[in-house]
Amino acid sequence: MELLGVRILLAAVIAAAGVAIIWMARAGASGRLRRNYWAGIRTPATLAGDDAWLAAHRAARPATEAGGWAAIVGGLVVFVTPADPEGLLAVPVLVGAGVLLVLVLIGARRGVVAARAVTSEPRTR
Repeated sequence: MELLGVRILLAAVIAAAGVAIIWMARAGASGRLRRNYWAGIRTPATLAGDDAWLAAHRAARPATEAGGWAAIVGGLVVFVTPADPEGLLAVPVLVGAGVLLVLVLIGARRGVVAARAVTSEPRTR
């Protein structure tokens, strides 16, 4: 595969991952992404109930969505980075993926804290 094809593939993969993360952050925070075992923040605290699930995803949305945008920017940088044999193309991929990972983990942590707060609140009815 020529270098342009590799560049397009890398840019598309990392940008698509960013788009998927943004969609998931928004869908989880809005309640469209229901509690499940496949997508979202899946810990015992967040899976304890629908209220915990929603609270977790609302708390996680800003950081998680920022991670998605970082991946999209990383994909765009991959596409415009000059090609060279020293592997400069890998830098925006690794930076974009690294920032995405860190921000998603921060969002997940915030989400778990929010879910625990909801499940530990006494229910009055």
